[in-house]
Order: sequence, then C-alpha cells, then structure tokens
Amino acid sequence: METTLGSLSLDSCKPSNNNVSGPPQNGSLCIQDSVIKISPESTLGRHLAHRLVQIGVTDVFSVPGDFNLTLLDHLIAEPGLNNVGCCNELNAGYAADGYARARGVGACVVTFTVGGLSIINAIAGAYSENLPVICIVGGPNTNDYGTNRILHHTIGLPDFTQELRCFQTVTCFQAVVNNLEDAHELIDRAISTALKESKPVYISVSCNLPAIPHPTFSREPIPFALSPRLSNKMGLEAAVEATAAFLNKAVKPVMVGGPKLRVAKACEAFVELADACGYALAVMPSAKGLVPEHHSHFIGTYWGAVGTSFCAEIVESADAYIFAGPIFNDYSSVGYSLLLKKEKAIVVQPDRVIVGNGPAFGCVLMKDFLSALAKRLNNNTTAYENYHRIYVPDGVPLKCEPKEPLRVNILFQHIQKMLSENTAVIAETGDSWFNCQKLKLPEGCGWCCSYEFQMQYGSIGWSVGATIGYAQSVPDKRVIACIGDGSFQVTAQDVSTMLRCEQKTIIFLINNGGYTIEVEIHDGPYNVIKNWNYTALVDAIHNGEGKCWTRKVSCEEELIDAIETATGEKKDCLCFIEVIVHKDDTSKELLEWGSRVSAANSRPPNPQ
Repeated sequence: METTLGSLSLDSCKPSNNNVSGPPQNGSLCIQDSVIKISPESTLGRHLAHRLVQIGVTDVFSVPGDFNLTLLDHLIAEPGLNNVGCCNELNAGYAADGYARARGVGACVVTFTVGGLSIINAIAGAYSENLPVICIVGGPNTNDYGTNRILHHTIGLPDFTQELRCFQTVTCFQAVVNNLEDAHELIDRAISTALKESKPVYISVSCNLPAIPHPTFSREPIPFALSPRLSNKMGLEAAVEATAAFLNKAVKPVMVGGPKLRVAKACEAFVELADACGYALAVMPSAKGLVPEHHSHFIGTYWGAVGTSFCAEIVESADAYIFAGPIFNDYSSVGYSLLLKKEKAIVVQPDRVIVGNGPAFGCVLMKDFLSALAKRLNNNTTAYENYHRIYVPDGVPLKCEPKEPLRVNILFQHIQKMLSENTAVIAETGDSWFNCQKLKLPEGCGWCCSYEFQMQYGSIGWSVGATIGYAQSVPDKRVIACIGDGSFQVTAQDVSTMLRCEQKTIIFLINNGGYTIEVEIHDGPYNVIKNWNYTALVDAIHNGEGKCWTRKVSCEEELIDAIETATGEKKDCLCFIEVIVHKDDTSKELLEWGSRVSAANSRPPNPQ
C-alpha cells in the first residue's frame, strides 16, 4: 500500500484559491499542497476482506451471483482469506454457523434477495444460538436506488428494502453500503456489533462499489478495540451476597450449566465455581461440550425425564439449584415437564442474576459473578454423595448375534470408542440428539466445544453445512457427524464442498427410512421418505475428484470393519458410512421426549 503525504500545516486547512475541486485525477486525492496516492488495493472490497481477517475469519462461505461477483474478486485477493464455495445459500449459512462455533465468528457472502432470502433461515438459527455470523450480500447498483426501476432477483416492485426488512428480525445490526464515504464506518460498526452482541449482522454492499479505490481505505485501518463490558461493582457485590446467603443455607444444592455459558465466555468460571463448592454438577443438553465431563462431581445431562440416569432425580430433589445460562423452552424442558420450582432457583444469565422469588440484579456479568461467588460458598458435597449412593451404571446393549441386523445402540457403542481429544461430534436434529447426548466426551475436550448441535432452532439438515464450517475452522480435529437420512436429504449436495475442501470428516448416515423424530411426536404418511442409495449418491458426487470412501453396513461385523478402515487406511479421506437400521429402532429417550412434546403441542385452547 502506497501512501504519500506532503507537508500539511494548519494553514493548509484555511480556505484558499488553490483548492482543487472536482474528482481526483490519476488515482490521487489532492488536498491543497498534500497528495494522498491511492493504491489500486485501497478498495472497499479489500477493506472488508482485511477487516474479516483481522477478527480471525480466514474462510468465507459463499454462493456467487451477479450482484456479488466483483466483491468476491476482492475478498479472495486478500492474503489469508479463503473462499469456500457452497452448493446453495442455506448451506453457506449453516457453514458460517459451524465455523463461528469453533472460531468465535463466521462470515458468508451471497447475492441480493434470491441469495439473501435463501440464507435467512440459517442466519435465524445462528441468532437463536447466539453466534456472531457476518452475512454479506451483494446489493443493487447505487444508481438504481430511488429510480423506480424494476430489478431482477426481486419480487417485481421498485422497493429494494424487502430483503433488509426480513433481516431486521434475525440480525442485531443492518448496514446498507451504497456510497463510499461512510462505508468504512458502517462496516466497522456492523462487525463490532456482531462481536459485542454475539449475534449475526447483515451487510449489503452495492455491486458497483467493491472495486473502486478511495482514500478512506488508503491507510491501514485502526485495529478493532471493543470496549470491555464491565459489571456494576455494587450490583455484583449485592448479587454475590444474596446468592451466597441463599445457597449456603441449603442442605443439598446443585449446579447446572446452560448453553449461554458460551456467549458469556464463562465456562472456566463455571468450573472454578464447581471446584470450590463441591456441588453435584450437571449440564443442560445444549450445553454438552461446554463443561468437562471428567470433572469429579459431574453427574450428566439434566434433561428431565430423558436425561442421564439419576441426574434429574438429584437436581429436582435439591433444595437449591444454580442454573448458569439456561434456556428453558419446550424442547429442553421436555414439553414443560421439568419439576423445578422458581423459589429454589438462582438463574444466572450473561448479564443478570435472579435469586429465587426475590431480587434480580442487572449489569452483573456471569463470568465475574461466578468467579466472585466461588470465593463465598461453603463446600457442600451432599447432593453428589446422594447421587453416588443411588447411582447404578448403565447397562451395555445386548450382544449382537452374527450377521444380526444392526441396532442403533450398538452403533453408538462403537462411536464412543472412536472419541478422543482429536475428534469433534456434530449431532443432527433427530434421534442423534439423544444418542449423541449419551456419548462420554473424553478428557481433554473440556470447554473446547468438541460437541455441537442446534437445539433451540432445531432445523433439520443443519449438520451438513455446520460440519463443513466446523471442520474448516478446526482442521486438526476429525469431525464425526451423525445424520439421519431425512435430514441428509435436505442438504446432501454440499458433501461436494467437503470434498473440494479436502476435509476428512466421518459421516454416519443413519438410514431408518424417514423423519423418526417427527414420527415420535405425531406420525403420518408424510414422515416416510423416498429411500436413496446414499453411498452411490456420494460416490457420484465424488466423481473421482478428491479423497472419498463410502461403505454401506447392516450388521455389527460390517460396522467394525468400516470403522477400522475409516480410522486407519482411509484416515486421510472423507468417509461416508451408511448404517441401515430398522425404522422403529429409536432411543428410549426419543420415545419419552416425543410423547411429552406431542402432549404440549396438542394442548387445547384455553377457555375464553
């Protein structure tokens, strides 16, 4: 980047007859006797790319369209920024979601309206999961604004704000960049807001702007420096005092980690508290992977009637419980069937603490609160000791007879053996939620997020794109993705992207002939899908380009052989293992959960 400044004094700021008017000539901006030479690289597109790299984004997930092509040219010209082309916008958004889970922030680039409205479902999911995803859209030419013209990729009205209005409900900030003068400010504000709020943002960039050099982008931009969020000291002290008094008088208190531990960056503080107080320690299902499961007082997943055996009994019989970052919805509460009492609960959200039926304390950050509370609680191991007394180890699945049709519980018994600190698990919406939840994450996974699923939004098909993004972000881990056949049919084509990116994921495609999770909520003919030859489909996508290995298994012997091959001879390949199981072979947890969610869904209207 070439920048030359002449002598610039206070006098040069005074009005002068020598002032140069009109547009800059030959790529230079003249300011009286000073000249800023604008490098051809000093463009909006390169600035945006540079800003993404500065915050840790090294891959953007995109689908090209005529409104974003020039922008993509300038993004991929940035050293350190790689473009990952996806087969459709939905998967590009899911990939940015998965990337943000591992890297802390993700980005995707699509075209105006047809791309934007296609990706919006993925952006809504990222919003629900508190993930900072920067959604960049190539927008209309600046000359078309306000002209009453009809553009393609629209619904045929001269109003270009339809896409923007849709994104306003699923992003925390929206920037429409259609002039160069304030582009720098809008882009920086959008990115800063995404990082600060840990939510997606929307940036629309007019298609004729990315390639234009401009003095705004001629210098190295000031690094991002987000103002740290601070707790109100008096509020923090009052919250800690009230909570300590509440918990220290309890006989058998417990603590439960929730999914918002991630957005609050409080995982380590939560474990610090667990170490100090000795309480029985559980996690909500969507917090799996945020707390080390080898902790000495860990008792499993608290998911009501479908959680880890004996966990719900200990939590719900406690006389006090502290929930850090919980989300109580109909799925996590198993159709609102949790036996919790508000007056027994301390609920800690990222910036707020609520003590039973008593006071609430705002402007108190979870990380600060948990660390301070650790110094004030008495050690109390009663609940864990009670758990230890009643605990009976889970049984093992019945042994398969030779060539007996494979059962799902046998499949996951073997997946458990594959886990190490060098693996990560992605669980698709469906019965994989429940089967993967029972996997014991190995020591070393701690709070490094080696387990991911999308529970709040629950979008089937999410895992294919999320696997791309997660694997791209953490290449030193081998991702193990567990996907049902119904979900796979929604987003299958982006196995192609996995191959192009030379990813080494192991996909277990669980083929049971339909939408099993829907069957257990409410069955009908719409839950049966057309069966595919899935391994043949992936072979066709492979088409001899890249490293890919597929296998179809229907018994334990074939499964063992397939896993040995995938982890041995084919460890450098994308491995796709189609597992044939009976359509009614589901976890007992799904059966229980489905009936309770069905009951919640079918409640009659309240009388008027």
